[in-house]
Amino acid sequence: MEDCYKVLGVSASATASEIKRAFRKKVKELHPDTTGKLEDTAAFRRLVKAYEVLSDIQRRSMFDMAYATYEGSRGSSSRKGGFDYRVWLLERTDDESRAKLVFFDLLHQREDDAVAEFIKFSSERRNFSLADWFTREDFMDLGFILCEELVLRSQYYDAALLLMRIVAMERTYSYFKFFFPEVMALTVDVLLHRLEGTVSDELALDAWEQALELGFSPKEESVMLVKMAKAYSRIGDSFAAQACFDEALRLDKEVKVSVATRRQFGR
Repeated sequence: MEDCYKVLGVSASATASEIKRAFRKKVKELHPDTTGKLEDTAAFRRLVKAYEVLSDIQRRSMFDMAYATYEGSRGSSSRKGGFDYRVWLLERTDDESRAKLVFFDLLHQREDDAVAEFIKFSSERRNFSLADWFTREDFMDLGFILCEELVLRSQYYDAALLLMRIVAMERTYSYFKFFFPEVMALTVDVLLHRLEGTVSDELALDAWEQALELGFSPKEESVMLVKMAKAYSRIGDSFAAQACFDEALRLDKEVKVSVATRRQFGR
């Protein structure tokens, strides 16, 4: 696997402007029209390919992780004098590096670290998003793996939000296809069987309200609405509680509700 940074003659921490300057300089040196040497054509193509990778945020991110994995499989630390990509990421505080750190650890059997980092970064920055720094396919693949790890560690609210983001993306343009039922099964399990009683009513309501925008089945929505009615009742919003319960019965008249709950909402 060729090191794109070495081809351009820059460090792995190079900024976008440094990469552009290095590319322009190398182009002048290697372009066949400038040198008049046909044998420079292959080197020029390698240069262009390396620049295309490193000048694109998402492709550069994927290359960084892939190359680090490649070096690790060779038992090599020769790159840039023993450059440690994870240490480099840990020293940075920008959102791109934080996102890359989460998925890097997830791919290198550091699942506990990946989960801890994701929760920490998400809580520190309201708009932190893994999806901003990866291709759609990579985000969906690795995001779902992260969701499974979050569920294993009882981080149900974070798992629910991430799962719903993936579900929304899949319904916009199909990627998982035949694998999608597994994604949906985990999403429904978290929303209907894991959230209630494990997070605050406010957080659970936030997740359920978002879920109602995704077009789940009437039966699934009715179950969520009953849970929402109970949560609203507990926090003292009787009007919202009654509205949720009435909508639940409208969607599924056979929804399983205890006699006590029916009496509570006048049904």
